[in-house]
Amino acid sequence: MSSEFDNTNRGEQLTSAVPAAVPAASTTNPTDAPTSAAQGNLRTGKSSADPGGEGTPRGRSGSLRSSNASLRSKTGKLAILALRQSMPERDLTILRSLAAHRFLTTRQITALHFADTGQDQYGSRVARKVLKRLDEASVLSHLDQRIGGFRAGSDGYVWRVGPVGDRLLRFGTSDTTRRGRRYEPSTWFLGHCLAIAELHVTLAQTARDGRFDLTSLELEPSTWREYQGSFGERRILKPDLGAVTASGEYEDHFWFEIDLGNEHLPTILDKCRAYEAYRRTGLEDERRGEGVFPIVVWVMHTAERAARLRAAIAESRDVDASPFRVTTPDEMAEMVAGGAE
Repeated sequence: MSSEFDNTNRGEQLTSAVPAAVPAASTTNPTDAPTSAAQGNLRTGKSSADPGGEGTPRGRSGSLRSSNASLRSKTGKLAILALRQSMPERDLTILRSLAAHRFLTTRQITALHFADTGQDQYGSRVARKVLKRLDEASVLSHLDQRIGGFRAGSDGYVWRVGPVGDRLLRFGTSDTTRRGRRYEPSTWFLGHCLAIAELHVTLAQTARDGRFDLTSLELEPSTWREYQGSFGERRILKPDLGAVTASGEYEDHFWFEIDLGNEHLPTILDKCRAYEAYRRTGLEDERRGEGVFPIVVWVMHTAERAARLRAAIAESRDVDASPFRVTTPDEMAEMVAGGAE
């Protein structure tokens, strides 16, 4: 579960259920501290998401003023309306997917939205072409850092919603929130977001292989559940991802927790206790039906950490082991395909 979600604009919501390969729209953008003071946004003093802001210092070059004027022309109401009406549905789907996940790699976008092209190499070429076009239109933008370094080229880009994309998502809504500066995310937060996205990719690919039907998928904050603690205090359970799969006439409900290898075992056990405390409230029965509580899947960073967590849950006196499954990224798809067994 991501603590940095607590710092987002809570007026920006995801829908409660996300189709198998198409996350629902959200315009949430993280505001992590910058990792480099040499970023373009910091040099200009103006956010790419807020081209009308007051941050640009005087005395900048004419090319900068021209660039800002060009961006303002792209984000005007008439320009946004025209772009929205002319955009292919797949472009909008990619935009919504990025808004929901916050960050996606080129490979992840290809896997989620270009799998219908039939051939991997052809799909990758089409994806790169589409992403380049959306980048040039400021609908999407990519981070300075790349997966695999500079030699990875455009395949190593990590994408986020661009300033025009943000306006497109908010077009026709009551959301008039003024966007702040866009910084490079922290290494941990980016890794966490991409790990959740990779889990989504694995579930979608396994469903396409016919192992199960992926009937719904939820991302934070739609997965969050509020409840009262033992002393009446407000508590929030924050699964990283939720999914419902179907095989034949059976449905299986899952919550997933991603381990990046940086949390101590006692902390993870405390999270297990939080799930147990929420289960005892019976609130989820009201949502899903009596007796239906999601299987909580811990996707551990290594097989060694997975074995340690299994042993700790089994030995714990205050954690009911029955709702929990512990696996690794390589074994996760097979475990989900096996259902609740």
